[in-house]
Amino acid sequence: MFRPAKFARLVAAAVGGVALAATAQAGLQPTNVRIDPDAGNFRWTYAITLPTDMRLQAGNYFTIYDFAGLVDGSIMTPDGWTWSIAKTTPPPAGLKPNDNPLYDDVTFTYNGPVIPTGQLGLGNFALISTFGQKATTEFTAQNPQKDGDFIDRNIVSTFAPGPQNNPGPTDPPPASGVPEPATMALAGLGLPAVGLARLLRRKK
Repeated sequence: MFRPAKFARLVAAAVGGVALAATAQAGLQPTNVRIDPDAGNFRWTYAITLPTDMRLQAGNYFTIYDFAGLVDGSIMTPDGWTWSIAKTTPPPAGLKPNDNPLYDDVTFTYNGPVIPTGQLGLGNFALISTFGQKATTEFTAQNPQKDGDFIDRNIVSTFAPGPQNNPGPTDPPPASGVPEPATMALAGLGLPAVGLARLLRRKK
């Protein structure tokens, strides 16, 4: 039997769930990635946003993983930020980003005064790479929510000049002197034909 009151409660619950999902916030976010030619290389500029209901304080940080072709001394940050580079970077607790040890991870750490709440842009973070092709990589961040001591740890996809498009400087080259699979397959197809030709000659 259809019960209007029960149906109305279900609809209200569903709408409430959608509203909660729409207003839920994650931590620091890369909202835009721009690539510009730069003296034979490529400048990658990341616009980072502090979402509503989040705050930023000294020690908060974010990491861009697997940034291939990083040019030494090319990193630029807004005031109040420092950076570090590592081949492997421990992520915030509970997160498991893909991290290729052949490529640089770049971590940006905030050292300025407390920013009590978003929504606001934190500025542009620029890095220069020898590569200009986009590849999907990962971005992790850690910072607190606006109220209380709850620490937000988030992971999202972003773009970088990553290993998916560019072979790394220490990637092993293809083995020389070893036939490719396609070549071996063609040779395999030809052997029965050679055997048949010899058999026909003997019969003649």
